[in-house]
Amino acid sequence: MATSLLFAAGRYGYWQAYTDAGIFGKPPSHSNTGAEYAMLDKLAVIFPVNNNTDMQFYQNTWLRNYLYPVCDWPGPGCKIVCHRLSTYRSLHKKTKCFARAIKRFEDKELFIKLDDDALVDIDYVIGLIKKYQGYHKPVYISDHQRAGSRKYPDALNGVRYGNGKFYMFNRKLVQCLDLDIKYRGSRNEDSVFGGMVSNGCGENNVEYVQEDDRWIWHKEYTNKNKHIDLSFIKNH
Repeated sequence: MATSLLFAAGRYGYWQAYTDAGIFGKPPSHSNTGAEYAMLDKLAVIFPVNNNTDMQFYQNTWLRNYLYPVCDWPGPGCKIVCHRLSTYRSLHKKTKCFARAIKRFEDKELFIKLDDDALVDIDYVIGLIKKYQGYHKPVYISDHQRAGSRKYPDALNGVRYGNGKFYMFNRKLVQCLDLDIKYRGSRNEDSVFGGMVSNGCGENNVEYVQEDDRWIWHKEYTNKNKHIDLSFIKNH
């Protein structure tokens, strides 16, 4: 009920009633206007799903109107369909599938890839949109690390990539992704995305931005009188 109320407030422009307390208990740094919430219309949240994903939960959050579920097969609510069965070991192919699809999303300026056991704060996202919309170079926001594989010394070795729970990027980055990147074996799907960035855009040409984990929750959400296990069913 509370989650649905928060979503409705954001959707219909009367979120201001809640800004004194802040969202999820944090003091607001600014008071977002209806025009600032309208910025979300330029956002697509890329959301890989499987049979365990609880879409009802996410439909009752602020993410509802911005979700682009990435599905194996056509189904209700699926906006990107890969037409192949995915497993944990083949998620890198699902990543290449959605990367190819979003090349066609010309009406979207910013993108978030979000795991189905993660949440992100709406004010944090709006702040990032305000800062990076229209940015002059490719932007890649996440908690970045370096890949490495002794078993497969290839194009992904040493590549810089973001943590898969959350990464945000702009259209300029989408436009230069290398969709035909070559690598060996079954690889971490997030390092594959990082490889598409590095190979296609050039690491020195990309603005790598450190995410603020205070406003991103992975596997569990804990604040005040709430403790929610976001990954009760262990997929992997």
